[in-house]
Amino acid sequence: MTNQELQTLKNKYDIIGNDPALNRALEIAVAVAPTDITVLVSGESGVGKENIPRIIHQNSPRRRGKYFAINCGAIPEGTIDSELFGHEKGSFTGANEMRRGYFEEADGGTLFLDEIGELPLASQAKLLRVLQSGEFIRVGSSKVMKTDVRVIAATNVNLLHAVSKGKFREDLYYRLNAVSISMPALRERPGDINLLFRKFASDFSARYGMSKVSLTEDASILLRKYRWPGNIRQLKNVAETISALESGRMSGYEDKCIVGADVLMKYIPKEEPNLLPAAVLGQEKFEAGEREAIIRTILQLKQDVDYLKDVVAKAGLARTGAPAIAPPEQDPVDMGGNMMPPYDDDPEDQELEERQPEDMSIKTASRSLIEKVLQKHGGNRKAAAAELGISERTLYRKIKQMN
Repeated sequence: MTNQELQTLKNKYDIIGNDPALNRALEIAVAVAPTDITVLVSGESGVGKENIPRIIHQNSPRRRGKYFAINCGAIPEGTIDSELFGHEKGSFTGANEMRRGYFEEADGGTLFLDEIGELPLASQAKLLRVLQSGEFIRVGSSKVMKTDVRVIAATNVNLLHAVSKGKFREDLYYRLNAVSISMPALRERPGDINLLFRKFASDFSARYGMSKVSLTEDASILLRKYRWPGNIRQLKNVAETISALESGRMSGYEDKCIVGADVLMKYIPKEEPNLLPAAVLGQEKFEAGEREAIIRTILQLKQDVDYLKDVVAKAGLARTGAPAIAPPEQDPVDMGGNMMPPYDDDPEDQELEERQPEDMSIKTASRSLIEKVLQKHGGNRKAAAAELGISERTLYRKIKQMN
C-alpha cells in the first residue's frame, strides 16, 4: 500500500497513529481481505483489535453479506452453543421456540469471534468442525447443517500458553492462526499517544461545546511515559474526563484549556507494583510457596537473634551465686553406662579449639550461664546440654576449661 492509500484507510475507520507496527497490521488486513483465509488478531485489551475484522470484511467479496461481532467471554458457558449454532424448540428449559445461531445467520458473511480463548473446550471442538467442513448441528437436533462463513478470531491472551495448559485445543489454534495480525500496545507507540489525546479531546470539545484541552510540554512527556495498561480505551477515558472537569463552557474568547503535569497527574492512576516494564514482566516470578519459605526463614532468623540477645542479657546479670562444678576424674559415661569417646576426638571440640580466644566478659557470661543451667537441672549434664543447644561432650569440655 502507498502512504496515501494507508492514510485514506485510517481516515475511513477513524484510526489515529503512524507507528510502523500499526501500519503493518493494517497492510496485512487489506492484503488478506480478498481471500477466505482465517485470521487471528492478537493484542492487549483496548488496543483496537475490533478494527481489523471490520477492515477485512468491508474490503472482501463478502462485504454485502452480514457481519457479526461476538464476545465469547461475555456469553455464559451454558448458552454459548445455542448462541453460535442455534437450538431446536424444547431442547432445554426455556427453549420455547427454534432459534438460528450466528453461524446460520451469518451465512455468506463474516463472523468475528472476540476473546476466543474464553471458549469452552466442548464448543472449541464444534467450532473446529465448522472451520474444517462448514458443518454444524443445532442444540437438540441431529440434523447436520451447512454454512459458508468467514471466521476472524481475536484474543488478548497467549493461546500457545493456553494450549500447553490444556485450556485450548492445539488443532483449533493452528486452524485459526492461518494468518496472524498483532496489534501493538499503546506504550509501544509513544509517538502516537499525544496524537490520540488531541483527537479525543477535540472530539469531546466539539460534541459538548466545551473548551478544547491542550497539554503543556511537561504534561505531554508525562503522558508518553505512563504505561497505559488499558491502552487506547484508557487514554480516551482520561482525555474525556479531563475535558469534562477542567474545561468550562466556551465563551467568546476562551476556547482553550491548558493542562499542566500537576493537573494531569490527578487523572492518571498511580502505577501498581505489577505494572512493570515489559522486560521485567518477562522474568520468572517467585512461586507463592517460595515466597512463604523466604518469609518464614526471615522471621525465624529474627527470632533467633532476639533469643541470643535475651540469653546474653540474662548471662550478664547472673554473675554470682553458682558454685564451680568440678569435672569427674574418670571418662564421661552416658545414661546407659557406656564409656563415651574422649572429648579430644569430638569434631565440635576441635572446632572450638580452632576459634580465637573469646573476650573475658563473654567468657564470664558463658560460665555464669552454664552454672545457672546446671543448677536448674540439678547437675544433670545431658539435660543442661540439651537446653544450651550443645552436645554433652562440649559441655564437659567447657566445664573442664572453667576449672
